[in-house]
Amino acid sequence: MPQGQPSVVPNDGLTTRQRRNRPLVVVHTGVGKGKSTAAFGLALRAWNQGWPIGVFQFVKSAKWKVGEEKALRVLGASGEGGSVDWHKMGEGWSWVQRDDQMDNEDKAREGWEQVKRDLAAETYKLYVLDEFAYPMHWGWVDTDEVVDVLRNRPGNQHVVITGRNAPEKLVEFADLVTDMSKVKHPMDAGQKGQRGIEW
Repeated sequence: MPQGQPSVVPNDGLTTRQRRNRPLVVVHTGVGKGKSTAAFGLALRAWNQGWPIGVFQFVKSAKWKVGEEKALRVLGASGEGGSVDWHKMGEGWSWVQRDDQMDNEDKAREGWEQVKRDLAAETYKLYVLDEFAYPMHWGWVDTDEVVDVLRNRPGNQHVVITGRNAPEKLVEFADLVTDMSKVKHPMDAGQKGQRGIEW
C-alpha cells in the first residue's frame, strides 16, 4: 500500500490508524470533464474492498444508459466484491436550464430524503451522489442541511459528491475536494460526445 506522509499531524487525540480510517466526504467539482468518471473509479476501488455501494444519480435522465452503471451492476452481482445499488432520480439533463427541470426539483428532494434514510440505517459504506452539487447550487436541496447530515452520519460511511458549482459551505466541510478545470475539450472544436468516451 502507498505510504504517503501527511504534511500536518493534527493534535486531535487520534492514533495514526484512527485518523487513516476516518470516513471521508469527497467532492469533485469544476467545469472540466471527469468528475463522475473519478467518482465511479473510486466506486471500483470500494467494490474491490467488498464495500456495499449506493449510487444516486441526480438530475441526469433515468433513460440515459451509462457504461459505468452496466459495469458496476455486473460487478455487484458477481459475488466477488461489494454489492452495488443504482438509484436514478432525474428526468432531464444536468446542463438543461433550471426552468425546464421543475419535475427534477421534486425528484432531487426525494432522492436526498432516501440518501438521508440510508445514511441513518448505514446501508452502504460508499455513497456516490452523482451530480448532487446541482440541486444544492439551484437551491432545491438545502446545503446547510446536507452538511449537517453528513457531519452527523453514523458509522464509517464515505460519501462522494459530483457536479459543477459545489456550494462553498460544502467545499469547506469536505475532506477531499478536486476542482476539475478544463484546458481543452473536443466540443471547443465542434466535436460532439462519442461512444466509449462520454458514455
